[in-house]
Amino acid sequence: MAVHSINKNWLTLESIDTILSKNLKLELSKEATELVVKCRNYLDNKMLTNDKPIYGINTGFGSLCNTEISNEDLGKLQRNLVMSHACGMGDEVPQDIVKLMLLLKIQGLSYGHSGVQLVTIQRLIDFYNNAVFPVVYQQGSLGASGDLAPLAHLVLPLLGLGEVNYQGNKISGLELNKQFGWDEIDLQSKEGLALLNGTQFMSAYGIHSLLRTTKLSSLTDLITAVSIDAYDGRISPFNDLVHIVRPHDGQLTTARNIRKALEGSEIITQYKAHVQDPYSFRCSPQVHGASKDSIAHIQSVFEKEINSVTDNPTVFPDQDEIISAGNFHGQPLAISLDYLGIAVAELGSISERRTYKLIGGERNLPAFLVAKPGLNSGFMIPQYAQASVVSQNKQLATPCSVDTIDSSNGQEDHVSMGANAATKVFRMIDNLEKIMGVELMNAAQGLEFRKPLKSSPTINALISEYRKTVPFVNDDVEMYPLMKKSIQFIKKYSSSMSVNGFKN
Repeated sequence: MAVHSINKNWLTLESIDTILSKNLKLELSKEATELVVKCRNYLDNKMLTNDKPIYGINTGFGSLCNTEISNEDLGKLQRNLVMSHACGMGDEVPQDIVKLMLLLKIQGLSYGHSGVQLVTIQRLIDFYNNAVFPVVYQQGSLGASGDLAPLAHLVLPLLGLGEVNYQGNKISGLELNKQFGWDEIDLQSKEGLALLNGTQFMSAYGIHSLLRTTKLSSLTDLITAVSIDAYDGRISPFNDLVHIVRPHDGQLTTARNIRKALEGSEIITQYKAHVQDPYSFRCSPQVHGASKDSIAHIQSVFEKEINSVTDNPTVFPDQDEIISAGNFHGQPLAISLDYLGIAVAELGSISERRTYKLIGGERNLPAFLVAKPGLNSGFMIPQYAQASVVSQNKQLATPCSVDTIDSSNGQEDHVSMGANAATKVFRMIDNLEKIMGVELMNAAQGLEFRKPLKSSPTINALISEYRKTVPFVNDDVEMYPLMKKSIQFIKKYSSSMSVNGFKN
């Protein structure tokens, strides 16, 4: 059985992609186990001798932080916290994101600064390894003081409460424990707070979105190359000399990706009557590249976050310190998720512009990419639909992170709204796949009119695979089934790519 060991090694986007794609099981390393036990023992001993209030351990929460709790009620305090904070609303979080939430919560608790019991972490690992996915809801987190509501739903089944998705069925936490022969976890001091404080809802959505976006940003370069040949575009804007003198990493990468995709094309090397191409073709390295650079920065932020301790208070056994602070605040993620939304929106925006040029009846292409325009409307309305989705992404690109709202009687007086940014970006990436599906549908259609000239081996291989599901359109047909198939092709093709942009 292939296993990923939870330890202090740095999690990366690439390593998470490997864990997920190979369906690795999780286990705590010896080092992580020792750190968790050491921290829990320190906290237990501390509470035996401590007579001072320590936030969230022997006090209430939020604006109730000055209410002291007796030692005999510390476990009940934590159980009450989990139950009362499970206030999620809206649609369920997709199970692949819940899986990431489990992974990232386990990782964050494994550093030995949270004070949880070993049995608590092990049960979360059991959830992950047995594909037990708690029912979590998309709405309810303010992205500060942690992702309280969604994380409460994530851990309710530890107590025999809430619901889980297991083997295609939704069952109660109580029924889950019966099926596996598990006892409910008896939470000890601080444990509920350690489980609920943290940024794992935002982080899981962000990592999921980054995995998809890094792959789509490479695939959109390849689709752009198809559009360039369909439009009889020029190769000169992708010459390395141009990009070396303005050496933004993403710009260089995009130009090289497109140039490599066009290698061996008879169309790209034929004589061109036109001197320049429109910006949506000629400036694709600059536009795609800016999004790539944004994605790389956002990736660095999220990789720091998923390798961090983000609950509160933070326990430091070696220094004999329990510090209440604010590592749960999601502002670094909220701003980054908004930035990711802008990068995604721009990839879609320039894609639609290329589609618009392809249907315009220019450069010996028929109007709307059909042989008898007028009798046939051809590819007129797919661009309409694509434009609608592009416009929606522009509207969704409005940032969430500049918003805040007072909560908990003023104690939590500035929040990040990173959870809303996270679910919004997820929706935007769905839209980007639709936009790219329509561009590829148009570009593949346009390429047919360049025959008998051939495109490159890379592009021909892509189109050959594409034509297995999306045919050439001779006369008007129902277009929406073809659009759906094209979008599904984008999803499937991109999912088979690595985060470095290569086919697995």
